[in-house]
Amino acid sequence: MTLDRRVVVTGIGTINPLGNSIEEYFANLEKGVSGAAPITHFDAELFKTKFACEVKNFDPTAFFDRKEIRKYDRCTQYALVAAEQAMKDSGLDLEKVNLEMAGVIWGSGIGGLETFYQEVKGFVEGGFVPRYSPFFIPKMIADISAGYISMKYGFMGPNYCTVSACASSNHAMIDAFNYIRMGKADIMITGGSEAAVNQPGVGGFNSMQALSTRNDDPAHASRPYDKDRDGFVIGEGAGALILEEYEHAKARGARIYAEVAGGGISADAYHFTAPHPEGLGAKKAMIDALQEAGLKPEDVDYINTHGTSTPAGDIPELKAVMATFGDHVYDMNISSTKSMTGHLLGAAGAVEALACIMAITRGVIPPTINVEELDPGIDPKLNLTLGKAQKRDVKCAMSNTFGFGGHNSTVVFKKVE
Repeated sequence: MTLDRRVVVTGIGTINPLGNSIEEYFANLEKGVSGAAPITHFDAELFKTKFACEVKNFDPTAFFDRKEIRKYDRCTQYALVAAEQAMKDSGLDLEKVNLEMAGVIWGSGIGGLETFYQEVKGFVEGGFVPRYSPFFIPKMIADISAGYISMKYGFMGPNYCTVSACASSNHAMIDAFNYIRMGKADIMITGGSEAAVNQPGVGGFNSMQALSTRNDDPAHASRPYDKDRDGFVIGEGAGALILEEYEHAKARGARIYAEVAGGGISADAYHFTAPHPEGLGAKKAMIDALQEAGLKPEDVDYINTHGTSTPAGDIPELKAVMATFGDHVYDMNISSTKSMTGHLLGAAGAVEALACIMAITRGVIPPTINVEELDPGIDPKLNLTLGKAQKRDVKCAMSNTFGFGGHNSTVVFKKVE
């Protein structure tokens, strides 16, 4: 076994609240557009929160026939669309791929919640007569997206789903990275998807008082680091990356976006929903990621933070960032793209990894929008990239995601020199 094989990103794809393609997503990130609007997936009139960051203008019949749609929850539909974009972008010729050395590791924190809700609702409304769809269980389970992606491309290598709440797709990318480094795969499709903008998703997070209730102004509701933030804005969608062994990619003349330099994972071992108040688990994940990448703190130019816009979460993460990077923290750019996309739960890490790739390939740091008055507990000297994008030569970017249960995951990307 060897761990010296380099891993690079050779294809990317997404469908998310800011766009149904990479170009649309990157353009709206750079412009600082909010993806929040009143909920259209269901009648939210009786809910405390009546808005979300939904995927827009998505017609599943443009991608799948009606028989397929019966089998796929929206979570899986988003996964297949993003993966298809990434595969096309990679230029991989399946006739030349060793399918036994190609795999799929996908992240989802919840999976087919809409399917579960509709099937149980039908059971109750039907007078408790047990009439369930034969697709109920396979549509619902979180791992099915990874399975369907592997079937579509014939990839017979490692194949599974990582489930660690909002850290899920970062864990998926780290695992995919490691399988390639260990020589157990040459190509991996990785990322994550989520589709929880529905009655149980919104209602469940409302009952925890986790969601913003700024119903009169949805576009400004996701406001990480603002003193008046009142919770996150739930989002949905998918992000996909093709990871490939460097020499394999080079041999076929692939376009390389960035190198996956390292990953760090840890647990807070503190509370089932709240982060450690000093960000100790987050700090460990960042330090471990840097060590694995062979990088120093001063090598990092940009951090895409977890930054959910919650009173409990934002400041502990910044404490961890400051403890990890010391004085260099004032020379870095920091931003939370959740201020625009909302929180995509298990898909967040993948969509935010793409934002890091944008920073590296285009020299543009996406902004943190909606900060009107900085929380007094935050050091005002930090460059939180407030209000608008900033130009910068980014050689190294870091992405943090943390999940309920105390799960922490950090991925580091760097420019291929």
